[in-house]
Amino acid sequence: MVPGSLDPLPHGLTELIDLSGETLNVALVVPMRGPAGMFGPTCELCAELAAEEVNRAGGVLGRELRLVPVDGGAPPDQVAAEVEALVSLGAVQGITGWHISSVRQAIAPRIAGRVPYVYTALYEGGERTDGVFMTSETPADQLYPAMRLLTRERGLRRWFVVGNDYVWPRRTAHAARRYAAECGAPVCGESYLPLGAHDFREVLRRIERSEADAVLMLLVGSDAVRFNRAFARRGLDQRCVRLSTLMDENMLLASGTAATGELYSTAGFFGSLVTPENLEFHGQYADRFGIEAPPLGSLGESCYEGVLLLAALIERARTLEMRTIMGSSEAVSYEGPRGLLHMRKRHVRQRIYLAEAHGLEFNVVAQLWGGDPATP
Repeated sequence: MVPGSLDPLPHGLTELIDLSGETLNVALVVPMRGPAGMFGPTCELCAELAAEEVNRAGGVLGRELRLVPVDGGAPPDQVAAEVEALVSLGAVQGITGWHISSVRQAIAPRIAGRVPYVYTALYEGGERTDGVFMTSETPADQLYPAMRLLTRERGLRRWFVVGNDYVWPRRTAHAARRYAAECGAPVCGESYLPLGAHDFREVLRRIERSEADAVLMLLVGSDAVRFNRAFARRGLDQRCVRLSTLMDENMLLASGTAATGELYSTAGFFGSLVTPENLEFHGQYADRFGIEAPPLGSLGESCYEGVLLLAALIERARTLEMRTIMGSSEAVSYEGPRGLLHMRKRHVRQRIYLAEAHGLEFNVVAQLWGGDPATP
């Protein structure tokens, strides 16, 4: 962008944005294409449900909260340029949404300290950019206890890592190597594939040769779905446990019953959790969007929480001034489908669960971490 000039509003968004100052506009960055595009519809509906809830309660600083959609499935630099244009023009006063870490890394430095940015995807940890707040899981709280429990209970001896080739899988795998060694079941092989991968033959051959009895899946969306199907066709589900930190109900449904044997997922939310908050959330979602709406899962639910947290941050500060928002963020809490949650060091503290796939549903088998800030 040339100094002193501004790009026009992204195509098709002009009519959606109120620049009068009477609304509080939030860029909702969720994937509408690519491997993660399968999450987009649920993410949008859950964010919309949260925005309607906020507005029924009086909005944010007395202003109606309005969502401005941005395709987080586009190339990272393109997404970042679109978001930066919206911020520079004063067209949005906040950002939230589920998108992969390479998109977050492109957006964050371009809008650092200018508007609050609530990132809702599980990620590799370590984000410290000014004004970025995180609602979801990191490997220390999510992956380590899951690997430890499965290694002990299933008598696992060797792990193999399969991931997409970008920052989240690679940094998570770096942590997983340490966790696996501490658990006494080392990582014996790793394979990384480009986003949009279809051919898993060589990866499956490597898993067979490695004699691994556990596979850590760090694949996104439809890539994970295709891998699950290929894995089962090869018969590897008869000898290997699979663990994923990114496997929600939509991915389970797309994989099919024949491809979900010995498959585990770890997350802060599952649609099957029986809690008062989750039951109420399901009821609200069904009442608003009908029984034909996409299934609720952790990724869509995260966008619901992203909107709630963004509203809570601004309401607590009583201003849009970023220094005040950041300064008051440690005192912020909000209540959603995962219960009453608090912030610590710009990360939400939450309970973490382990679930096993039973056909096309997840059965929660353990609570791995309590979400208490004092818990190590």
